[in-house]
Amino acid sequence: MGHLDHATFGWLTPVLSYAMACIGAALGLRCTVRALGATGRSRRNWLLTAASALGTGIWTMHFVAMLGFGVHGTEIRYDVPLTILSLLVAMTVVCAGVFAVGYGRERGRALLIGGLTTGLGVASMHYLGMAAVRLHGDVTYDPVMVGLSVLIAVVAATAALWAALNIKSAVAVTLASLVMGAAVSSMHYTGMFAVSVSVTPSGEVLPGATAMQFIFPLAVGLGSYLFLTSAFVALSPTSGEREATASAQRPVELTH
Repeated sequence: MGHLDHATFGWLTPVLSYAMACIGAALGLRCTVRALGATGRSRRNWLLTAASALGTGIWTMHFVAMLGFGVHGTEIRYDVPLTILSLLVAMTVVCAGVFAVGYGRERGRALLIGGLTTGLGVASMHYLGMAAVRLHGDVTYDPVMVGLSVLIAVVAATAALWAALNIKSAVAVTLASLVMGAAVSSMHYTGMFAVSVSVTPSGEVLPGATAMQFIFPLAVGLGSYLFLTSAFVALSPTSGEREATASAQRPVELTH
């Protein structure tokens, strides 16, 4: 049985991955709040931005944490197509959940469907990402811990969507994003504690890319996207600010 190390770089990867999850959650919540106050094409665009932020944040959290994953006695590489597929799954299912809430007429039902869909999608993303791992040996899972990680993912996703529907102030969104980041990180590490590896020493070259060759550059790129999108959202006027500007301009227009 190989010894698993979930933090080969110490606290760096857990803390950085938690920060990425919080940024993605905060951005997703703010965009969803903007979407609920908009109509037509503007609502759709805000919901797409929210979905991309949440999906990117969750995926980046997972693979930044995986940078710290190691197994004594074997190298680790990643199957590139499967890793990219896990990103696409994260984006797609989060988009489905966000749109279910954004356009659902019955909020309770929309929240239930959206939370279940998004939670199962997040869990699928995690285990697809784990299926992309290549090492010398066999990977097995504790079914109880796997079930617990899926449950955490569904509860966390439902809580995130509920927050998007009910939380409006910037301070409340910040607090909710910190809780969401903790929930997503808990789901990840619960899933990782379900993993056992039986190492089979071998001199064969493993297929795939190393974490630093592929995962690190992609995570940096997606992290940069989150920061740039955060700046865009912060600088974009809210519907209330636009209405205030429009009302302030009306008297001026009448005098002319």
